[in-house]
Amino acid sequence: MKAIAMRGHGGTEVLRAEELPEPVPGPGQVRVRVRAVALNHLDVWVREGWQGLTLSWPHLLGSDVAGVVDALGPGVDGVAAGAEVVLNPGTSCGRCRACLSGMDVECRRYAILGEHVSGGYGEWVVVGAQNVLPKPGNLSFEEAACVPLVFLTAWHALMSRARLRLGETVLIHAAGSGVGSAAVQIARLVGARVIATAGSAWKCEKALALGAHHAIDYEKQDFLAEVRALTGRRGVDVVFEHTGKRTWEKSLLAAAAGGRIVTVGATTGYDPTTDLRHVFYRRLSLLGSTMGSKGDLFDVLPLVEAGRLKPVLDRVLPLAEAAQAHDLLASRAQFGKIVLVP
Repeated sequence: MKAIAMRGHGGTEVLRAEELPEPVPGPGQVRVRVRAVALNHLDVWVREGWQGLTLSWPHLLGSDVAGVVDALGPGVDGVAAGAEVVLNPGTSCGRCRACLSGMDVECRRYAILGEHVSGGYGEWVVVGAQNVLPKPGNLSFEEAACVPLVFLTAWHALMSRARLRLGETVLIHAAGSGVGSAAVQIARLVGARVIATAGSAWKCEKALALGAHHAIDYEKQDFLAEVRALTGRRGVDVVFEHTGKRTWEKSLLAAAAGGRIVTVGATTGYDPTTDLRHVFYRRLSLLGSTMGSKGDLFDVLPLVEAGRLKPVLDRVLPLAEAAQAHDLLASRAQFGKIVLVP
């Protein structure tokens, strides 16, 4: 198959077009012809590499895949060839206590397509049948590829970890990102008051159109001062954090007494300063969240099909232009998701 593969870490020059063997599904697996694969910041981080990350070469990036089932491995039941599907990016053993309790994200063998195992930067991808879900009928393949990782991450963080409730106020950073744009919609769906940040005036306008009640241009405004003004100095009930070092200290200060800060990433750095006096004196809860359970996506997809949650597609590029897509993502030139098509 034609693919964009890596044989080492580095800049975009490591993303190279290759001809690889056509994958064959094993027992309990299905093969999906990739029709669209969406980028995440995870693609950039895996490409660059980090200490402790061990991959098998060649490695294919790409966590968010939409496509068509075209081959079934032995023992597969309930999935038909020709079905239009989206893939849950999280894989696990399916047998341990965490998996059987519906918390497969806590499985010790948990892995993510494109991160720990090869993903969708090719013509086909092979996954376990349990990772295949029907594509919402109202979406194109390109739109469907925008859904899984970011909506799964935002849903689990806001609903399962932070337990955001009707009438609460939430601060959502970087609303122009895939996970930020998903979080704005989920928070609005819950009935929360949404304060979003974004890195330009045009992104703030898009955040408002997406459902945010207020938008702060963090390049020109002090988001902490704006949050205090908007909340009568009380602060917000929940902070949705994924930018990390650049915003972390002020995110703690932006939370109300008894507030919850849920973090799903660290795009600008993973080692911020934390003043513990604010944590214990103001009774803050710091919550970590990664991805979500397979069951969470069953909650999300019907809302997508009903039009209550909508994927935010910025642009579509050929898979051959994966390097250019990485540059666009790293420069924050998009609002929502960049999608590649083979």
